[in-house]
Amino acid sequence: MINLELPKKLRASANQAHQVASEIFRPISRKYDLGEHDYPVELDTMAAMVEGLADSGTQKIGGAAGGRAAGSESDDHATELLGNTNGGNMSALLNALETSWGDVGLMLSIPYQGLGNAAIAAVATDEQLERFGKVWASMAITEPSFGSDSAAVTTTAVLDGDEWVLNGEKIFVTAGQRSTHIVVWASVDRSLGRAAIKSFVVPRDAPGLSVARLEHKLGIKASDTAVLLLQDCRIPKDNILGSPEVNVEKGFAGVMQTFDNTRPLVAAMAVGVARAALEELRAILTDAGVEISYDTPANNQHAAAAEFLRMEADYESAYLLSLRAAWMADNKKPNSLEASMSKAKAGRTGTDVSLKAVELAGAIGYSQRTLLEKWGRDSKILDIFEGTQQIQQLIVARRVLGKTSAELK
Repeated sequence: MINLELPKKLRASANQAHQVASEIFRPISRKYDLGEHDYPVELDTMAAMVEGLADSGTQKIGGAAGGRAAGSESDDHATELLGNTNGGNMSALLNALETSWGDVGLMLSIPYQGLGNAAIAAVATDEQLERFGKVWASMAITEPSFGSDSAAVTTTAVLDGDEWVLNGEKIFVTAGQRSTHIVVWASVDRSLGRAAIKSFVVPRDAPGLSVARLEHKLGIKASDTAVLLLQDCRIPKDNILGSPEVNVEKGFAGVMQTFDNTRPLVAAMAVGVARAALEELRAILTDAGVEISYDTPANNQHAAAAEFLRMEADYESAYLLSLRAAWMADNKKPNSLEASMSKAKAGRTGTDVSLKAVELAGAIGYSQRTLLEKWGRDSKILDIFEGTQQIQQLIVARRVLGKTSAELK
């Protein structure tokens, strides 16, 4: 028998995150949607709270830090002894879901909870985990010349004595201005192709690092999205994450492990937004006298009720796929297929549910009287970043058909 109920320890953490979303995020959500690039000063309190919880060993509220990616050597023996484990990845996923139910832009702005933290957790050595355990790390992958093709990185990293020298331009860096560190993808030898792509931890005050501009965006306006320039940017030699060796046979699987951690998290964000929209829509439909029944066939109900049931089913499937991907990561099971499946399903569901809710709510949905139209705008990025819908479907097809990236493009 499969038990889909959450363990008690995870319920407590998720409930705490939900309270933050309800009492802190929701009341200021519209304020920072209208005041793009304004720093959410209310999150300073969050920073102190997160720091206190981290020091006490309690799971983090925002959850972007995650845990070791599948295939990591650490804690394998413990997992073997304990059986099924719900660890850092599952806790991070649930916290991301709950806080995104409040406001996904504010969730992405929680200090010390950047997506770069998940990258560090995925591939860092034990020494690096100790050193970078309390930083706020954003993640810089995308460049002007490419979007989802992560292998097309042109930013370079050249070893000069005891320092790496980085040169390049990174765009769409979430929390790129506010974070204390940036995880940068760069090539140590472009002649070796994707195998030479590594990730580097760049401190905010590193010489040669600058913010060129902040983007004006469709959604998640509370989150700053920056263009970063690396001009002869120097960082310590040991700030390269994981092994500095280039393994041509392995390719860049090491840095790609990052996505096995972060894609389920982004899926959870989309699930959180979808749930928020469904709850709001149900209240509006109920007020309008539309009854939603689970005993009557959908085709015998009001058209809006039938659509609601369809969307709720999609929401449930996206939620369960996300849980599975996180559970696999916690239990050291390769989860690249499941991570992409959850991201594809949740990303599509988030946009479908939120925009359909705007439509079914009519004038109320399109106005700013509720947050429905905002969630419709916010949801789109969750189907794009960390790999677009099309890229996720391509990855799933490769895994299912047993094709390589060269065989199936």
